[in-house]
Amino acid sequence: MLKMFSTQLSGLFKRLHEKEEEAIEDSSRLLAQAIVSDGKVYFYATKEMAGVIAEATKGMEPMPNAEEWTNASLEKITSNDRFILFSRTNEEEEINTFAKSLYDAQVSFISVCSITNTEIESLVDFADVPIDLKLSKGLLPDDVGNRYGYPSLIAALFIYHGIKFTTDEILKEYDI
Repeated sequence: MLKMFSTQLSGLFKRLHEKEEEAIEDSSRLLAQAIVSDGKVYFYATKEMAGVIAEATKGMEPMPNAEEWTNASLEKITSNDRFILFSRTNEEEEINTFAKSLYDAQVSFISVCSITNTEIESLVDFADVPIDLKLSKGLLPDDVGNRYGYPSLIAALFIYHGIKFTTDEILKEYDI
């Protein structure tokens, strides 16, 4: 089973690279703008996606100027600050409400989630750069036709690292 899961993950990573490469580059440019202007890069995540926050703020190679968003008010946010939001899907009410408040406050942000419902207004509609994790079901089939093995955090970490590496390259180009 692990070999099959590994093969499926490799396919997911390849799809994400091919389909989201431009969005990753756009995200990196948006975050680099914040970093070069001494703005903050705030991370906000729901459920298991909080693992990305730990990687971005406390990992071996943290994102420059990264902080976990813990405030309730956007009053102290400046035009130099950016947000990156992580959610399992675009159907989570908590993150959709927060995304709408960022949009209304004209705060630039990136959304990273699987788009599982295109009929609702969600964080992907408000984001400056939406990134689709492309996970609508688990990667592995069981004996009765169901799917399991839903690696949302692994996919989010893959996207995060893509954004981080690209942001680092941009900053290096400008000797920052």
